[in-house]
Amino acid sequence: MRTAYGVETVRAAERESAARLAEGALMQRAAAGLAAACADLLGRVYGRRVVLLVGSGDNGGDALYAGARLARRGAGVTAVLLTPGRAHAGGLAALRRAGGSVVAAGGAEAVVARANLVVDGIVGIGGKGGLRPDAEALAGAVARSRARVVAVDLPSGVEADTGEVRGAALRADLTVTFGTHKPGLLIDPARAYAGSVRLVDIGLALPAGAELEALQHADVARLLPEPAAESDKYRRGVVGIAAGSARYPGAAVLAVSGALRGGAGAVRYVGPAGDAVIARFPETLVSDRGPAAAGRVQAWVAGPGAGDDAAGVAEVLDTDVPVLLDADGLRLAERDAVRGRTAPTLMTPHAGEAAALLGVRREEVEGARLAAVRELAAAYRATVLLKGSTTLVADHAGGPVRVNATGTPWLATAGSGDVLSGLAGSLLASGLSALDAGSAAAYLHGLAGRFAADGAPAGAHDIAARIPDAWRDVRG
Repeated sequence: MRTAYGVETVRAAERESAARLAEGALMQRAAAGLAAACADLLGRVYGRRVVLLVGSGDNGGDALYAGARLARRGAGVTAVLLTPGRAHAGGLAALRRAGGSVVAAGGAEAVVARANLVVDGIVGIGGKGGLRPDAEALAGAVARSRARVVAVDLPSGVEADTGEVRGAALRADLTVTFGTHKPGLLIDPARAYAGSVRLVDIGLALPAGAELEALQHADVARLLPEPAAESDKYRRGVVGIAAGSARYPGAAVLAVSGALRGGAGAVRYVGPAGDAVIARFPETLVSDRGPAAAGRVQAWVAGPGAGDDAAGVAEVLDTDVPVLLDADGLRLAERDAVRGRTAPTLMTPHAGEAAALLGVRREEVEGARLAAVRELAAAYRATVLLKGSTTLVADHAGGPVRVNATGTPWLATAGSGDVLSGLAGSLLASGLSALDAGSAAAYLHGLAGRFAADGAPAGAHDIAARIPDAWRDVRG
């Protein structure tokens, strides 16, 4: 599992480590890892032109010491000092001893234009509000160049704790981060500025409670249900699907397709699209008597393509089993009905739906995804899976927010969310918590999307068909 920690936690860990080590040891460890990453990206160091963009903080010091290492290996290294009087003195002296040169920001554009590699050490993890005008001009010069860009700890201009980008920021091909991931490296929009991310261990002792968690194959494999020898379809769990309408029968079919591949032993369908569901999936248990009379289930999925069936959503919320709300279910559910439930509720909005629930503009949710998912979970006393380019799962009880590491832009296709809802609902019915069901479903769904697309467009039905392959890949 990858974890990410906030700025104050990282700084406290750095202070504790620095107190135990020789002066400057942490910076030397960081610089060594940074220089190695730069060398790997260059392929050949000797004769390459490297430009360091150096601010006044420790990131600038890391860049200078790494530049000195590259200069000793034959690179031509030039440091651009944004605040010459405040550059790290030791790092600057080391660079000069190694044969590196120094220019002021005013002469930067010419050296950047000739560079093979630019190292971004302008702003550290405490930066807020985007780049200042002088740094913004440098970022423009870098963008116009053909140089590869390596960011020190995180790209300058993005916010480490939140993933927000509130102004101009520098885009990197590679970010070399130290000690731990920072939340902004895992959450859009900042994630898009980071490029690939390489973690360098500098020996920080971090506490147990991370800000973010990103599950990996082994973590998801431990969560996935596996039938025992004595299992039958009822012991494995039954998931109810209250979805679809005369206008949107396909939503019901797609939700059922995800549910059938999610580990539950049986799927009950309730709604007006029963004929379409049976025609595609004859193993489904179909009822037209409403959720309350459909028979016992261990979890409900309500809302995909449901139109204006508020009564059906209310019936589902009135049950004592876990409920997943998606699409129209999010719009039709009364907040107090969700907040008053004693059984778990998992809500799966995209950014537009989350914005409507919070009463804000969609752009506000997309620009501050971490804050939005936490606020929505607290407002509804539910677990919230916020879909998007980085899917986040937050529980109202607090604890680390889960960020999904799989997926592909090809998942942005009609019906993809219906498949995810059915899959997550099935995992709920098999006994997973709302947090684990949402996290595991997002992971499998993203992986299935990658397999289905393989570099080309894929439909929602293609994604559902590849869920077993994703499941086997995770198990393997």
